[in-house]
Amino acid sequence: MDNFTQLINRIGLPRLAAMVVVAVLLLGFFGFLIMRAQTPNLSPLYTGLSLEDSSAIVTELQTLNIPFELRGEGDTILIPRDQITTTRMTLAGSGLPQRGQVGYEIFDAQSTLGATSFVQNINNVRALEGELARTIGSLTRIKSARVHLVLPERELFRRERTDPSASIVLSVRGELATGEIRAIQHLVASAIEGLTPTRVSIVDDQGNLLASGAGDDEQGAIAGEAAERTLGFENRLRTRVEDMLANVVGAGRARVEVSAEVDYNRSTTTQETFDPESQVVRSSQVRETENLTAGANGQVTVANELPGASQNTGGAGASEQGTSTEEVTNYEISKTTQTAVTEAGAIKRLSVAVVVDGVYSADQNGDPVYAPRSADEIAQILTLVRSAVGYSQARGDSVEVVNMQFAERPELAVPGTDATGGLLDFTRDDLMNGAEMAVTLLIALALVFFVMRPLLKKVMTPETQPLALPSAAELGHHGVLSADGHVIADQEPKDKTPAWVTNAKSMGETQLQTLKTVGTLVEENPKQAALIVRDWLGSAA
Repeated sequence: MDNFTQLINRIGLPRLAAMVVVAVLLLGFFGFLIMRAQTPNLSPLYTGLSLEDSSAIVTELQTLNIPFELRGEGDTILIPRDQITTTRMTLAGSGLPQRGQVGYEIFDAQSTLGATSFVQNINNVRALEGELARTIGSLTRIKSARVHLVLPERELFRRERTDPSASIVLSVRGELATGEIRAIQHLVASAIEGLTPTRVSIVDDQGNLLASGAGDDEQGAIAGEAAERTLGFENRLRTRVEDMLANVVGAGRARVEVSAEVDYNRSTTTQETFDPESQVVRSSQVRETENLTAGANGQVTVANELPGASQNTGGAGASEQGTSTEEVTNYEISKTTQTAVTEAGAIKRLSVAVVVDGVYSADQNGDPVYAPRSADEIAQILTLVRSAVGYSQARGDSVEVVNMQFAERPELAVPGTDATGGLLDFTRDDLMNGAEMAVTLLIALALVFFVMRPLLKKVMTPETQPLALPSAAELGHHGVLSADGHVIADQEPKDKTPAWVTNAKSMGETQLQTLKTVGTLVEENPKQAALIVRDWLGSAA
């Protein structure tokens, strides 16, 4: 305790208080760093939730003991990033989030005992609307969807039937393409019996009509589908040619545009051909006829008219006999029947335009110098492009290759050194975490070098006390100062030297001994001696 008390007294209460305050601040700062490092990195679990879904999800997270944080107006929930996948699977098993819509689980929560057919039909429509909205909302470009179905019931003893219809309100990211709109129409139409895609109307959250659903836009849909198919064919052909030219002239050194005329008319042709040279006997028929006629000298009697009169007369009169032969032959002529069906999508004409950049070389100063490509090289590129696109002169195709200097020259950087490399693909979270760690490190270094280091240096340096030297006047007339600074009484002189001589001699020896002692102390403690001299100079000033 005495040593501890002496240490406190030597340090001083102001320094001790400063040390305690700095120690508390440093402990708090490093404790904050440790807690911040141990805090899990939060990421959005769901965004754009309704208040009902947020309440249900928060209750489920509290049951699962998962830390969470609410952002915005409660429509965004954040949880630790490493638990997002398992949490979403768990919530999906519980039917969350519902996004304000009810699916087929409505039949699990109700008892069918005592339920009327009207209630069951309403629940069926609600379930269909909810399930379709969930399916549409699972698409990448769709943020949320709401579906309304009109399913008319067929009345008894009535021949007319009203077709069902549907209307959809979408909240989208960006703008939907024509193919995506038609995909949603066909998706809903396939899920409802008797519903056609042309009876599905679609509106976005900005009030723009994407599909009328009036049933009269079938021709427009067909035309849109044809245009989309043509555009897809042109894009595939352009990508194929650009990839091929990239290996020849370099990446980004060639631009290709393709224009195709496609025939979407479907036709069927039937043709019959007869060949008269190839005759084949199909059937032959021969008929022979024999005629026998007898006369009675021109007399008409009853006997001549009776049956068998000719035999009775015995050839008394003149008679005629004749034989005829008839032959009928049927021939078959060979016939060829051809039926040709021409499907839609035949290419009527193809036009391809290719622009190729020149060659760059470095001059003496290292600046790039442009040089056009040779005619032989352009001819080779033309041949390659014609072979790649399936050029047909009979069809009237056109392929042109032009060598021109690009307005923006591609950078001739070494592959793998660009800023889009895999090692430099940082996300926004990575950048924020790195900036936070850098600021924290700078603050910690500033505290250590500018606060802790000077304070510790000052505390560990002992306080200097002025060197107490005995005064020569205090030695008296018969005192001698020893090496350790003590005064030794002088003995009586043996000789009878005058008193003033003895006194002067002793004072000289005392001053000499004092100077030696001061020199020894200065050599042993140079820093303290410098401080004392500095204090003397300050006092004299």
